[in-house]
Amino acid sequence: MACGCGGTSEGGGCGSSPPLPEVAQLVTAQFEELPREIAQPVADVAAEPQLIASSEQDWPRLSVNEVFIDPQAVAQELQYHPAESQAEAAFFAARALVIRELLRQRVTELGLPLAVESDESEEEAATRLLIEQEVKVPFCDEETCQRYYQSNLGRFFTAPLLAVRHILLECPPEDAEARSLGRDQAEQLVEQLRQDGGRFAELAARHSFCSSKAQGGALGQISKGQCVPEFERQLFLLPAGLVTRPIESRYGWHVVTVDQRLEGQQLPYEVVAGSIRAQLQQGVWQTAVAQYLQTLIGAADIVGIQLQGADSPLVQ
Repeated sequence: MACGCGGTSEGGGCGSSPPLPEVAQLVTAQFEELPREIAQPVADVAAEPQLIASSEQDWPRLSVNEVFIDPQAVAQELQYHPAESQAEAAFFAARALVIRELLRQRVTELGLPLAVESDESEEEAATRLLIEQEVKVPFCDEETCQRYYQSNLGRFFTAPLLAVRHILLECPPEDAEARSLGRDQAEQLVEQLRQDGGRFAELAARHSFCSSKAQGGALGQISKGQCVPEFERQLFLLPAGLVTRPIESRYGWHVVTVDQRLEGQQLPYEVVAGSIRAQLQQGVWQTAVAQYLQTLIGAADIVGIQLQGADSPLVQ
């Protein structure tokens, strides 16, 4: 049976400009991974979601520079904006349609020639060309990338590896009595292994509900991301040797021994420089696009929804 640890006898553990993303989502994008000197989060234009609608209608009457947006389009757009309430989803859908219309109008105003690539629609091509022409993106230089690396050394390590054996005592998560009995049995097995660690394979074959019992409970080499989260969080904090307390997961209780622990190694800057530059450049690009959208909003006559825009005029 599957135990959620993902163990096998072969190894494995428990359990140019960047591509254009959906521009409507960029307005509220958060850039938590970026250092403050690279990009500050753009003010959230949806901080106070508000659609302006009368009590006689289900959907707002939206217009952008006197161009009317069909309320039915808002209803159709809802499927792309899951939210905690229909009102919130309707706000996100309406905002996306307003921004799409703003971009369409700006493309028309500038008379941009359309060059559609093989993997995009005409609308996507027009938006890409508009962003390329009107959004100025600062370049992340070498000094900026090295500063980010030095400030985030802990992020640039190879993943640790563990060689692990376990015995799974299966218990349904909703069965409190079975969970209690499973823990008692797991603690008894831990005590037996304290007395004689050489019995691990025998006890695994007798008691484990994981297919790894055929290999004495061995899960092979485990790296982060291979286990169910609640098991992994505890597992990677453990030193080598028999774990003196059972570990609980959604599948039950695990009796664990860590046969070997190989710590991660610091990656040199030269190895990660390319990925750092790409990450920072993407964040700077997203910030620039979000600020551009706010400028469009600030310059437009928008009816039916309140969005925060920037006061600075568009560059002609």
